[in-house]
Amino acid sequence: MSKIVFFCIPAHGHTNPTIEVVRELILRGHEVWYYSFEEFREKIESVGAKYISCDPFLPPTPIDIDKKVGKDFAALIEMVADTTVSLDKAVCSALKEFSPDCIVSDSVCFWGKLFSIKLRIPFVCSTTTFAFNQYTAKMMKSGLKEMLRMFIGMPRINAKMRMLKEHGYDVDNFLKIIQNDNDTNTIVYTSKEFQPMSETFSDKYTFVGPSIADVEVEVAPKQKPLIYISLGTVLNKNSLFYKNCIKALKDCNFDVIMSIGNKTDISSLGIIPNNFDIKTRVHQIQVLKNADVFITHCGMNSVNESIYCGVPMVLFPQHSEQGLVAARAEELGAGIKLNGNKSKLIKEAVYEVFNNKLYKQNAEKLANTFKKAGGASKAADAIENVIISSSNF
Repeated sequence: MSKIVFFCIPAHGHTNPTIEVVRELILRGHEVWYYSFEEFREKIESVGAKYISCDPFLPPTPIDIDKKVGKDFAALIEMVADTTVSLDKAVCSALKEFSPDCIVSDSVCFWGKLFSIKLRIPFVCSTTTFAFNQYTAKMMKSGLKEMLRMFIGMPRINAKMRMLKEHGYDVDNFLKIIQNDNDTNTIVYTSKEFQPMSETFSDKYTFVGPSIADVEVEVAPKQKPLIYISLGTVLNKNSLFYKNCIKALKDCNFDVIMSIGNKTDISSLGIIPNNFDIKTRVHQIQVLKNADVFITHCGMNSVNESIYCGVPMVLFPQHSEQGLVAARAEELGAGIKLNGNKSKLIKEAVYEVFNNKLYKQNAEKLANTFKKAGGASKAADAIENVIISSSNF
């Protein structure tokens, strides 16, 4: 059978959808190596893949990472280039010996793509966000500050491009790194119905829906409806928002589970009402299977999981990419976007989504498109097809 190598960034929303695909590939008899980070070792090894740590090679995390994610493009390119060069010797040596039939790399894990270019190994892009091309990219509404940072950062970007070329990477400019064209084999973890402008993508793009493990959850009768609140695992330090959620929902006839991550001290949020259960982390699918409304930061993985469970949303995006996801969910009637984080607005939005059953109906319609899209099995088929096609040349 085939040898397949996965690369991903240290992010749950980008890693989680690939785990079931890896499981499927291994069940089919393929050998899988997975370059990732210690936080994900257990998940990766639990499905039978060989975990290889990238932790020693990742540049130090900037102190102001919360301000840079999704906003400082030059910093992203610098991190990608530095990580690629840091990994270069060890990874290229190992891959030459392993001789994989295919590299599958996350759409933001650009070093995986760069290794495939340098070593001439067939490449599959794993896209846990919406797919982007010349048409959908125009929907990303970058602010003036983001464009100014991009302009100011161009000398830094060009310097890193020169560094990559010096290490044998055939990249003339950063667009070759970040953009896929209609000839790039790409797995997209959503349905064609949810993907904006899906008709503009070639048949090289395989829309498989969310790759979600089948989690058995007892859906017990509830005394009160359940509201779930989470800002994800990266940009989740937002005490003001959490306090406003508490103020908005403390006297309501709802039970609330609020996941705040480990960057916010629970004691800093003041008196916790009896109807609130505040945690640093939850098993999101288990919670969503019992939830009635999800207040979300609009990370693609979170929105996918919410829709998959038929849960309508109150949408609170933190940057432009999440803004596009929020806009699509609102356009298709699966939720409404907050116009601010004031407690009055949060309360009004929750009641609107909970009381107007059209939101739930629309979420369930989208869920059906997700479940019919093919999931991990279809993704594995796509990877196998790339390997077969490449072996015929």
